[in-house]
Amino acid sequence: MKTISNKAGLALTFLLALSILMLSFSGCQSYENFKEAFIDKGRNSEDTVRIAVYQPLSGPDEKQGKLERTGIEIAHKMFPTALGKKVELLYFDNKSDIYIAETMVQEMVDKRVALVLGSYGSVNSLMAVEKLEAASIPAITITNTNPLVTSYNPFYFRVSYTDAFQGVALAKYAAEGMQVTGAAVMRPMKDDFAAAVSKSFSDKMVQLAGDPAAVLLTEEYIGGQKDYKESLERIRASGAPVVFLPAKGKDAAAIISQAVEMGMEATFLGTDLWEREEILKLDLERTGIRVVYSTLFDANRAINPLSESFLRAYQAEFGEDKEPESAVALAFDAYLIGIDAINRAGTAVNGDAVREALQMTMQFKGASGTISFDANGDPIKSVAIKGIMNHKAESIYTVEPTWVVQTVQE
Repeated sequence: MKTISNKAGLALTFLLALSILMLSFSGCQSYENFKEAFIDKGRNSEDTVRIAVYQPLSGPDEKQGKLERTGIEIAHKMFPTALGKKVELLYFDNKSDIYIAETMVQEMVDKRVALVLGSYGSVNSLMAVEKLEAASIPAITITNTNPLVTSYNPFYFRVSYTDAFQGVALAKYAAEGMQVTGAAVMRPMKDDFAAAVSKSFSDKMVQLAGDPAAVLLTEEYIGGQKDYKESLERIRASGAPVVFLPAKGKDAAAIISQAVEMGMEATFLGTDLWEREEILKLDLERTGIRVVYSTLFDANRAINPLSESFLRAYQAEFGEDKEPESAVALAFDAYLIGIDAINRAGTAVNGDAVREALQMTMQFKGASGTISFDANGDPIKSVAIKGIMNHKAESIYTVEPTWVVQTVQE
């Protein structure tokens, strides 16, 4: 009888507790209301939207990490809310060290952030890939160009175009902006970047010209050598009006200087590696040589209202005579694209939904240009083209991507 009494007492206690609980949420009309009010409360009751700033804020890469941080903070100051809530920036300093980076990634997961921005340094981003995907936390890298960061990693996106994309953009400029149908390529040997960007340039030139012989010849040289005249003579003999030269700034300056000495007439096309002082110092006046290169961002040209607002905000913070570096503009765009995706997803706690919204980003008009994401999370975006005139780099063209909407056949 004692055992039965204990069971009866426990049952009575449970019923009383249940009755009190039922009275306390009498406004809930269904199980879903009850689930949302009580079961999901701990998961959905955040007062803020937490975004991780995952950067090397100390160590050898501190300067680059702080450039990206600056762009994020300018964007956050201008757009401090998402889903009607305050956006809270949480800082995770990987200290330019892959071992510390691993610890920081785990801390981001533990803090249950809605989005990760960064990191500068592809290896730091690669350290985060596996854990972020396992936790369903999307991330946007800002200046990484290594294709491995996004390849086969559905939760990682980037706002900086890949190395190969520059080749495509420069071929479009040559074919569409200059109206040429043939070009030469001069590239350094044993250089992975040069090989990738040269292939994409050549493939796009062939496609746009509709001619398999659109690349008239390809010359290779050893980086750092002093004499390039033999290669330049062969290029001149080919009659190529355009020379694609994916060289670093110092080599490019030496090659173009020799082309000037030889009296060549051609347009030399380069990548963002040419945004260097040695290129600006080239004396091109009264010569037949033009120097043109692609860049991640043109601080002298507002290409849309948001770009103009970004430039005003930056100069208000740092001075009217200051120009933001590309990394700052890209970080600004990364933050805004992330906020836009969170708002479209309607949630900051469902990482899969935010990831899907990011994947659907189409023609977002950011400070650095118009951005869409391809299937790998890489950007299809506007590319600014600059030319060197009177020792100054001036914007001369914007390459806009061709937007293709694919439909799935039933």
